[in-house]
Amino acid sequence: MVDTICKKDLVKIGYKEHTARSLICQAKTIMVERGYPFYNNKRLGLVPKPVVESIIGVTLHLNKDESDVIDDDK
Repeated sequence: MVDTICKKDLVKIGYKEHTARSLICQAKTIMVERGYPFYNNKRLGLVPKPVVESIIGVTLHLNKDESDVIDDDK
């Protein structure tokens, strides 16, 4: 199971590129607000998966090789 997620992972599961970029940006903002200044970096593209899941309201089940399974448990 993957603990972080990037734009490419979101695009693989069906999000448009702009939407995926926007989700990553929102997740980075949330992480900075939670006290992690490390995420205040425009070159950083990995964010914790639970933060993205909280934004979209869906549990993502991503494997390293296969990124196409989604559960609507939340």
